[in-house]
Amino acid sequence: MLPREELLKGVENRDTAVRVIDQAEQAIKTWEVVCTDFLSPPEIAEIQHMFGRLTEVQLLPFGGYPQAERQRMAIARSELTLDQSQVAVAALEIAGNFLFDPASHRDFLGAMLGSGIVREKTGDLLVLGDQGAQAIVIPEMVEYLEMHLTQVRSVPVKTRRIELAELKIREPKKKEMTTVEASMRLDAIASAGFGMSRSKMVEFIDGGDVRVNWKDTTSSSHILKQGDLIAIRGKGRLEIGEVAVTKKDRYRIQLTRYM
Repeated sequence: MLPREELLKGVENRDTAVRVIDQAEQAIKTWEVVCTDFLSPPEIAEIQHMFGRLTEVQLLPFGGYPQAERQRMAIARSELTLDQSQVAVAALEIAGNFLFDPASHRDFLGAMLGSGIVREKTGDLLVLGDQGAQAIVIPEMVEYLEMHLTQVRSVPVKTRRIELAELKIREPKKKEMTTVEASMRLDAIASAGFGMSRSKMVEFIDGGDVRVNWKDTTSSSHILKQGDLIAIRGKGRLEIGEVAVTKKDRYRIQLTRYM
């Protein structure tokens, strides 16, 4: 048995963590690879941190393509070989003519959930403009959605399974930059990286729109370190690269912004 209470100390997504611990214990007991449902980025980060202290099990997240945000987690005993082929995911095409009634990510997701499935069974959604969208789901949902997902907004759609290789992935745009700051405070570095005033950045932070390493933060004075990831809803992500101290005791920081 895993040290459940010790693992759950300080965990925010407790219900999800409890389910994953149950699955990890199943994987240890049966010597089989067990897969979670789809997890959000904050849940993935927390689960990986939680299990990082254990040597009995190994984790492998996969969401259908390398940059996927929502991913399933394969769990297995550390003695076993684990690869992405053991993380069961499937891709769907949701095809229709959206030229005169454009649909958003929210519209497609709403139609999928409205058909009767829950969010945990769906991964990323890739909206393809007036042609429809592609969705990643657990394989058990494919046949159900092929039968029941027939309309998005006012547009009739045809839903069918496709290969993962047919996903139309757009590589994220990225911009490399360097900033020199007096401190490693979140508001200072994020305002430089996202190209906005410090007061505007503080508004985003106070409003709960900013995450550091996928955890919500409302502290403008949060101290960052090399390797940290800042995400702002609707604005993309910022990765903290190499940090060096200048002769004037300021911080020269390498930044990568993903848009």
